[in-house]
Amino acid sequence: MAEPTENDANAGSPPGIGDQFPQLTVETSHGELTLPDDYEGKWLVLFSHPGDFTPVCTSEFVAFEQRREEFEELNAELLGLSVDRVHSHIKWTEWIEENLDVDIQFPIIADDQGSVGQRLGMIHPGAGTSTVRSVFLIDPEGTVRIVLTYPMEIGRNIDEILRSLRALQMSDEEGVAAPADWPENEKFGDRVLLSPPGTDADAEERKAEAEDDDELDYYDWWFVTKKR
Repeated sequence: MAEPTENDANAGSPPGIGDQFPQLTVETSHGELTLPDDYEGKWLVLFSHPGDFTPVCTSEFVAFEQRREEFEELNAELLGLSVDRVHSHIKWTEWIEENLDVDIQFPIIADDQGSVGQRLGMIHPGAGTSTVRSVFLIDPEGTVRIVLTYPMEIGRNIDEILRSLRALQMSDEEGVAAPADWPENEKFGDRVLLSPPGTDADAEERKAEAEDDDELDYYDWWFVTKKR
């Protein structure tokens, strides 16, 4: 069972983008973990599923495991969650390996009391204690950077989660923004966007800079793309 610490200033309110992820001690299929401390220095991809031994959830866990090394190459770890007990997680992952030939190697939180799901806003309205398909991307400092929520009926797109992680890391490193569908935008390809200037002087400087820089495409003072 997970327990929020006394220092959790936002207790009772699910964390949103820009919030510090709450301190939680959780029981998992790999033993006890403290979140987010045990993942300090790494990105954490925390995702919930409605329940073990269900078709869509099984397909998702297979998909996550098949892409696990890609997440690890991005300095990210996977962590699942549902309201099932540890022994259910273990039997389920055994079934997946025996029947689908996929060895689930990331841990799964056993939230059988529903405390983690409640704390993180994962409980599906009108569906008892089932957790919705939430995804939290948490950066190496423990800050929530993305929150995605899918209904029970629809499996997640792993490509989009990986794309979002890559885009966040690129934005952090280069101080730029990613356009829609980056890095395969139909209009701009893998070009990125500069933040709009904050003053008239900055806008004029941006225009002059674009005239001398072949890597910049200037459309207007607030819309400039940059070659990577």
